[in-house]
Amino acid sequence: MRDKKKSAILTFQTTTQAMAFEKQCKNYGIPGRLIPIPKEIKAGCGLSWSMDAEEYSTYQQTIQELQLKFDQVVIL
Repeated sequence: MRDKKKSAILTFQTTTQAMAFEKQCKNYGIPGRLIPIPKEIKAGCGLSWSMDAEEYSTYQQTIQELQLKFDQVVIL
C-alpha cells in the first residue's frame, strides 16, 4: 500500500476566477490542475486547483507575487 500524499486544494469564488488562475499557472509553470471541488470543502465555485502540498509550499510566494486570486487553501 502506498502512502497518500497531501494535496493543497485552492478554492475560488467564481468559475471565471478559477479559469484565470489555471491560465496564469500554465503561463508561469506552476504545477497543478483544475478539479471538481472535493465534497469535504464548501466554496462558492464548483472548481478548485489541486497541487501537491509540498509544491504549494514551494510556489506559494510566486502565487502571491503574481497576485493570483483564490479564496482559500485547504490541505487534504
